[in-house]
Amino acid sequence: MGQGMIVSLQPDAVEAGARVLMAGGNAVDAAIACAFVQTVVDPLMCGIAGFGSLHVLMPASGTHEIIDFHGRMPAAATPEMWQDRILGETEDGFGFILKGAVNDIGHQSITTPGTLKALHEAHGRWGSLPWGVLVEPAIRSAADGFMVSPGVHGYWVSPDRPGRTTVLERLRYSASGRTIYCDEKGAPRGIGAVVKNPDYAATLTAIAEQGAAPFYSGAIARQIDADMAANGGLMTAADLAAYETETAPPLWGSYRGLDMATNRPPGGGIMLVEMLNILEHFDLAAMGHNSAEYIRTVAEAMKVATADKDAHVGDPRFYDVPVEHLTSKDYAAEKAAAIARGEKAHVPRLGLPESPGTTHVTVVDGQGNIVTMTHSLGMMSGVITDGLGFMYNGCMSVFDPRPGRAGSIAPGKARFSSICPTILFDKGRPVLALGAPGGTQIAMGVLQVILNVVDFGMTPQEAVLAPRFSATSDAINVTARIPSYAHAPLEEQGYTVVRSPFSYEIAAVQAIGFDADGNPSGGADMPYGEGMALAV
Repeated sequence: MGQGMIVSLQPDAVEAGARVLMAGGNAVDAAIACAFVQTVVDPLMCGIAGFGSLHVLMPASGTHEIIDFHGRMPAAATPEMWQDRILGETEDGFGFILKGAVNDIGHQSITTPGTLKALHEAHGRWGSLPWGVLVEPAIRSAADGFMVSPGVHGYWVSPDRPGRTTVLERLRYSASGRTIYCDEKGAPRGIGAVVKNPDYAATLTAIAEQGAAPFYSGAIARQIDADMAANGGLMTAADLAAYETETAPPLWGSYRGLDMATNRPPGGGIMLVEMLNILEHFDLAAMGHNSAEYIRTVAEAMKVATADKDAHVGDPRFYDVPVEHLTSKDYAAEKAAAIARGEKAHVPRLGLPESPGTTHVTVVDGQGNIVTMTHSLGMMSGVITDGLGFMYNGCMSVFDPRPGRAGSIAPGKARFSSICPTILFDKGRPVLALGAPGGTQIAMGVLQVILNVVDFGMTPQEAVLAPRFSATSDAINVTARIPSYAHAPLEEQGYTVVRSPFSYEIAAVQAIGFDADGNPSGGADMPYGEGMALAV
């Protein structure tokens, strides 16, 4: 039996998953327990009314699948319903500002969620410990209370994108939110404060006893339906009852002799495959890590993939995504040749924004089973139904209110998401499992960690802590630990370089690497100093 390991952003959640491994649970069990605790201790980053992607590998049984559980537009949504509400685009060029912010906060911003159903399905297929045992740590955290960490508090009080509702407004949008997370003056509870959520503890207790059924077709569904009907929401009990996850084999790519398994559209794995195909044509190690030429080359690959994503990638059930073309080696060779000639790709900025309100867990057990899962609330809605204790996703905010476009509104449609839980293999042997939160920056963060490990020989921990940059527009964004002299030549070449005040940014990658004997090595990203890896 090998060693188990779990890596994630929230120490309490990592510990819950580690305890499950210690009790004999497998990687699926540990990921589920960790995820449930995450919904308690980081309640605006994720929740049972969210969405995501769960990548599972179980070598002994030959299982290698991905459950995608994207939020889907309710049946009441129509392409034209908000076209007369458009006030303008956000200042950063992404998304639309609508009258009343109906797409951004409140009951109409909610899509039909999939997180709870996906966790329950994963347990039914691959779990080993009783379901209630896996939910119990979250129940205890909600009932007894959790301490507000610096990272969670920092997110609660952070400014949002121009034109978007602030996180604080979302936190205290509902009466329950104000009661649970704010003091008597309406300010968010401070660092170290103990937050109890008895309503959510009761909800989780029902889920522990009855599974996902109460949420999708039982008493909880009826409470949700009544709240939506009373407040003009689009989602109904019928939408909940009709919701289905999608299970599929991974999307495969390769990089420098390694095989890579990642998620399919509308997930972000397609961008990862495309960028690595392009960068395979360059000797990145010879350029030097985060040198001007390295930044330029990688940033151009990022721009190409972003422009292609904006133009061509959406929900395959509604839009014909040219997967084979975008992931082909021939197409990548053409783009690499243009980058080598010094050409600059242009990103039209037609895509919609994605909130960093997301989290991730990567876990391996002693039998070599691996789970890497990203789950999120997206642009959280702020809505908490009285008596239920959890916040809903706000995924309607990312859809285009103009009819006839790839991202336009349609019943049952899912949005594009950059989430890309990924596993790399060397001749069938796992060498790296990883994923990240971080909105539109997820694929960019995951990409750079892969490059750091494969091209520069870094350990997983070194790879996730190395300074990162990103180009999801014509500008190149660099973090504070990249010295200005490294990117000065780029500015001389006409690039716009935007320096971040943060040292750790561009997603928050959580990785586990494996040596030739299968021994794991954790890489916990620490944008707020809270990421943690535990070996069991």
